[in-house]
Amino acid sequence: MRKAGRRSRTVVAMAAAAVLGLAGCDASGGDGAVRRGSTAQAHPSPRPTPVWDRSPGSIAAVGDSITRGFDACTVLSDCPQVSWATGSDTAVDSLAVRLLGVTGAAQRSWNYAVTGARMADLPGQIAQAVPRKPELVTVMVGANDACRSTVSAMTSVAGFREQFQEAMDDLREALPKTQVYVSSVPNLKRLWSQGRSSQLGKQVWKLGICPSMLGDADALDARATKRRDAVQKRVEAYNRVLREVCVKDRRCRFDGNAVFDYRFGTGQLSHWDWFHPSRDGQAHLAEIAYRTVTAKDPVT
Repeated sequence: MRKAGRRSRTVVAMAAAAVLGLAGCDASGGDGAVRRGSTAQAHPSPRPTPVWDRSPGSIAAVGDSITRGFDACTVLSDCPQVSWATGSDTAVDSLAVRLLGVTGAAQRSWNYAVTGARMADLPGQIAQAVPRKPELVTVMVGANDACRSTVSAMTSVAGFREQFQEAMDDLREALPKTQVYVSSVPNLKRLWSQGRSSQLGKQVWKLGICPSMLGDADALDARATKRRDAVQKRVEAYNRVLREVCVKDRRCRFDGNAVFDYRFGTGQLSHWDWFHPSRDGQAHLAEIAYRTVTAKDPVT
């Protein structure tokens, strides 16, 4: 009888355990399975906020003559209304217009670029832009560091890096969340090869436009070739610096050499100097910038 009783009690205990298990009860009497599910529903994992804003609300442009639209409208003159970064010309459809609309671009974009500027001038331009608190700063500078009177006068790669890093540090200290779009330096050798077909262009070049690359434009001897190759290598080194400094900042995007790789033809060059971008050239620069700024992921 005692054995039968023990078996009965064992059966009852097992049945009770089975019922409790089906009901989903835990040892404390709470509904563990339901509670775990409810907790997951009540406190979903938050989505991380993207670091890069693909639609910034204001823009400040810094850089050199290209961003000023130099020689795009009249000879040896700035024409900021056709600037790829902040211009209002409908034929260009600038980055600012594409991102902010016509009215927004007029009210919330500013151009602090200066014709002839080199990388050493960038910190000063950044200082001018900071009070505006722009959400995006565009940078296109470096051509004039290579476009010197002689090859030996070009900005050193180490100096170029130090100056760019200083500008980025200044911006980041003042505006830690401002985004930066960095354009590569254009392919100066290609601009020479395209523009040298114009007699007018070569006459304008003699006034002092990029003599390290454009001087003695028709010379093809070993000395001239060596000079142009040295300028080209320096530009390529500058672009590596721009990429390396930019990639360390999660709110900076380099164009991946898109401007350097763009094959400017005579239609994209100023018909005054056959070196700076024309309206059409400025429009292509705007397209490259817009594509980089609005891309889901940065160019690698």
